[in-house]
Amino acid sequence: MDAITSFDFSILNFIQENYRCVFLDVFLGFISRAGEAGIIWIIFSVIMLFFKKTRTAGFIALLSMGAGYFFGDIIIKHIVNRPRPFTVDSELNMFRNTALLIEEPNSSSFPSGHSLVAAAFATTLLIKQRTFGLIAIPLALIMMFSRLYNYVHYPTDVLCGAVFGVATAFLIVFIVKKTPLESKLESIGSREKQ
Repeated sequence: MDAITSFDFSILNFIQENYRCVFLDVFLGFISRAGEAGIIWIIFSVIMLFFKKTRTAGFIALLSMGAGYFFGDIIIKHIVNRPRPFTVDSELNMFRNTALLIEEPNSSSFPSGHSLVAAAFATTLLIKQRTFGLIAIPLALIMMFSRLYNYVHYPTDVLCGAVFGVATAFLIVFIVKKTPLESKLESIGSREKQ
Protein backbone atom coordinates (compact mmCIF):
# COMPACT_ATOMS: atom_id res chain seq x y z
CA MET A 1 0.00 0.00 0.00
CA ASP A 2 2.91 2.35 0.74
CA ALA A 3 4.26 1.82 -2.78
CA ILE A 4 0.85 2.66 -4.29
CA THR A 5 0.54 5.79 -2.13
CA SER A 6 4.06 6.87 -3.08
CA PHE A 7 3.25 6.34 -6.77
CA ASP A 8 0.00 8.28 -6.39
CA PHE A 9 1.69 11.25 -4.72
CA SER A 10 4.47 11.29 -7.32
CA ILE A 11 1.87 11.80 -10.07
CA LEU A 12 -0.12 14.37 -8.08
CA ASN A 13 3.02 16.35 -7.29
CA PHE A 14 4.24 16.14 -10.90
CA ILE A 15 0.96 17.71 -12.03
CA GLN A 16 1.29 20.48 -9.42
CA GLU A 17 4.90 21.21 -10.33
CA ASN A 18 4.47 21.17 -14.11
CA TYR A 19 0.92 22.18 -15.01
CA ARG A 20 -0.27 24.56 -12.30
CA CYS A 21 -1.29 27.92 -13.78
CA VAL A 22 -4.01 30.54 -13.32
CA PHE A 23 -5.99 29.43 -16.38
CA LEU A 24 -6.13 25.78 -15.28
CA ASP A 25 -6.87 26.82 -11.69
CA VAL A 26 -10.02 28.58 -12.90
CA PHE A 27 -10.97 26.13 -15.68
CA LEU A 28 -10.41 22.87 -13.79
CA GLY A 29 -11.90 24.31 -10.63
CA PHE A 30 -15.06 25.06 -12.63
CA ILE A 31 -15.03 21.58 -14.23
CA SER A 32 -14.75 19.85 -10.84
CA ARG A 33 -17.60 21.94 -9.41
CA ALA A 34 -19.75 21.16 -12.48
CA GLY A 35 -19.30 17.46 -11.74
CA GLU A 36 -20.54 17.66 -8.14
CA ALA A 37 -23.26 15.03 -7.65
CA GLY A 38 -22.90 14.27 -11.39
CA ILE A 39 -24.96 17.37 -12.13
CA ILE A 40 -23.46 18.18 -15.55
CA TRP A 41 -23.93 14.60 -16.79
CA ILE A 42 -27.45 14.43 -15.38
CA ILE A 43 -28.35 17.66 -17.20
CA PHE A 44 -27.00 16.28 -20.49
CA SER A 45 -28.90 13.01 -19.97
CA VAL A 46 -32.18 14.76 -19.18
CA ILE A 47 -31.84 16.94 -22.28
CA MET A 48 -31.32 13.77 -24.32
CA LEU A 49 -34.66 12.41 -23.07
CA PHE A 50 -36.49 15.10 -25.05
CA PHE A 51 -35.21 13.88 -28.43
CA LYS A 52 -36.32 10.55 -29.88
CA LYS A 53 -32.90 9.84 -31.39
CA THR A 54 -31.15 10.13 -28.02
CA ARG A 55 -33.96 9.21 -25.60
CA THR A 56 -32.83 5.63 -25.00
CA ALA A 57 -29.19 6.63 -24.51
CA GLY A 58 -30.18 9.39 -22.08
CA PHE A 59 -32.35 7.04 -20.05
CA ILE A 60 -29.71 4.31 -19.91
CA ALA A 61 -27.06 6.91 -18.99
CA LEU A 62 -29.19 7.99 -16.03
CA LEU A 63 -29.56 4.35 -14.93
CA SER A 64 -25.82 3.72 -15.34
CA MET A 65 -24.87 6.81 -13.36
CA GLY A 66 -27.39 6.00 -10.63
CA ALA A 67 -26.13 2.42 -10.32
CA GLY A 68 -22.52 3.64 -10.36
CA TYR A 69 -23.20 6.23 -7.68
CA PHE A 70 -24.88 3.61 -5.46
CA PHE A 71 -22.10 1.07 -6.00
CA GLY A 72 -19.19 3.53 -5.68
CA ASP A 73 -20.28 6.29 -3.31
CA ILE A 74 -22.72 4.47 -1.08
CA ILE A 75 -21.00 1.09 -0.78
CA ILE A 76 -17.30 1.07 -1.75
CA LYS A 77 -16.37 4.50 -0.35
CA HIS A 78 -17.66 3.49 3.08
CA ILE A 79 -15.92 0.12 3.02
CA VAL A 80 -12.50 1.39 1.87
CA ASN A 81 -12.67 4.79 3.65
CA ARG A 82 -9.43 6.08 2.09
CA PRO A 83 -8.46 9.59 3.24
CA ARG A 84 -8.27 12.34 0.60
CA PRO A 85 -4.72 13.16 -0.51
CA PHE A 86 -4.84 16.75 0.75
CA THR A 87 -5.63 15.49 4.29
CA VAL A 88 -2.71 13.08 4.55
CA ASP A 89 0.10 14.32 6.79
CA SER A 90 3.08 13.00 4.86
CA GLU A 91 6.28 14.37 3.37
CA LEU A 92 5.00 12.99 0.06
CA ASN A 93 2.07 15.43 0.24
CA MET A 94 3.31 18.73 -1.15
CA PHE A 95 -0.18 20.22 -0.85
CA ARG A 96 -0.75 19.68 2.87
CA ASN A 97 -0.22 23.33 3.82
CA THR A 98 -1.95 24.86 0.79
CA ALA A 99 -5.60 25.87 0.42
CA LEU A 100 -7.61 23.90 -2.12
CA LEU A 101 -9.01 25.61 -5.22
CA ILE A 102 -12.40 24.01 -4.62
CA GLU A 103 -14.49 23.28 -1.56
CA GLU A 104 -13.09 20.41 0.48
CA PRO A 105 -15.05 17.20 -0.23
CA ASN A 106 -16.39 15.63 2.95
CA SER A 107 -16.50 12.03 1.70
CA SER A 108 -13.62 9.58 1.48
CA SER A 109 -11.38 9.27 -1.55
CA PHE A 110 -11.76 5.80 -3.13
CA PRO A 111 -13.14 5.53 -5.74
CA SER A 112 -13.55 8.90 -7.43
CA GLY A 113 -17.29 9.43 -7.81
CA HIS A 114 -16.72 12.20 -10.39
CA SER A 115 -14.68 9.77 -12.51
CA LEU A 116 -17.11 6.89 -12.07
CA VAL A 117 -20.15 8.91 -13.14
CA ALA A 118 -18.30 10.61 -16.02
CA ALA A 119 -17.05 7.25 -17.32
CA ALA A 120 -20.51 5.67 -16.98
CA PHE A 121 -22.06 8.54 -18.94
CA ALA A 122 -19.40 8.56 -21.69
CA THR A 123 -19.39 4.77 -22.07
CA THR A 124 -23.17 4.60 -22.33
CA LEU A 125 -23.11 7.22 -25.06
CA LEU A 126 -20.28 5.48 -26.87
CA ILE A 127 -22.34 2.27 -26.94
CA LYS A 128 -25.74 3.81 -27.73
CA GLN A 129 -24.88 7.05 -29.60
CA ARG A 130 -21.35 6.71 -30.94
CA THR A 131 -20.99 10.28 -32.24
CA PHE A 132 -22.01 11.80 -28.92
CA GLY A 133 -19.87 9.24 -27.11
CA LEU A 134 -16.76 10.39 -28.99
CA ILE A 135 -17.49 13.92 -27.74
CA ALA A 136 -18.26 12.75 -24.19
CA ILE A 137 -15.02 10.79 -23.74
CA PRO A 138 -12.64 13.79 -23.81
CA LEU A 139 -15.04 15.71 -21.55
CA ALA A 140 -15.01 12.82 -19.09
CA LEU A 141 -11.19 12.66 -19.23
CA ILE A 142 -10.97 16.39 -18.47
CA MET A 143 -13.28 15.84 -15.50
CA MET A 144 -11.03 13.03 -14.25
CA PHE A 145 -7.89 15.12 -14.67
CA SER A 146 -9.54 17.97 -12.74
CA ARG A 147 -9.78 15.72 -9.69
CA LEU A 148 -6.02 15.12 -9.78
CA TYR A 149 -5.21 18.75 -10.54
CA ASN A 150 -7.34 19.89 -7.61
CA TYR A 151 -5.57 17.36 -5.35
CA VAL A 152 -8.78 15.79 -4.08
CA HIS A 153 -8.19 12.28 -5.48
CA TYR A 154 -5.29 9.92 -6.00
CA PRO A 155 -4.63 8.62 -9.54
CA THR A 156 -5.68 5.13 -8.40
CA ASP A 157 -9.01 6.58 -7.16
CA VAL A 158 -9.61 8.09 -10.59
CA LEU A 159 -8.47 5.00 -12.49
CA CYS A 160 -10.63 2.63 -10.44
CA GLY A 161 -13.57 5.05 -10.58
CA ALA A 162 -13.28 5.08 -14.38
CA VAL A 163 -13.07 1.27 -14.56
CA PHE A 164 -16.12 0.92 -12.29
CA GLY A 165 -17.98 3.46 -14.43
CA VAL A 166 -17.22 1.65 -17.67
CA ALA A 167 -18.18 -1.73 -16.15
CA THR A 168 -21.42 -0.30 -14.73
CA ALA A 169 -22.38 1.18 -18.10
CA PHE A 170 -21.79 -2.11 -19.92
CA LEU A 171 -23.77 -3.99 -17.28
CA ILE A 172 -26.75 -1.60 -17.40
CA VAL A 173 -26.77 -1.56 -21.22
CA PHE A 174 -26.77 -5.38 -21.19
CA ILE A 175 -29.57 -5.60 -18.60
CA VAL A 176 -31.76 -3.05 -20.41
CA LYS A 177 -31.23 -4.86 -23.72
CA LYS A 178 -32.47 -8.10 -22.14
CA THR A 179 -35.69 -6.48 -20.93
CA PRO A 180 -38.62 -4.97 -22.87
CA LEU A 181 -37.57 -1.52 -21.62
CA GLU A 182 -35.31 -0.63 -24.55
CA SER A 183 -37.89 -1.54 -27.19
CA LYS A 184 -40.54 0.43 -25.28
CA LEU A 185 -38.30 3.50 -25.20
CA GLU A 186 -37.57 3.16 -28.91
CA SER A 187 -41.27 2.69 -29.73
CA ILE A 188 -42.06 6.04 -28.07
CA GLY A 189 -39.90 7.67 -30.73
CA SER A 190 -41.56 5.60 -33.47
CA ARG A 191 -45.07 6.65 -32.40
CA GLU A 192 -43.99 10.30 -32.44
CA LYS A 193 -42.76 9.83 -36.03
CA GLN A 194 -46.14 8.67 -37.31
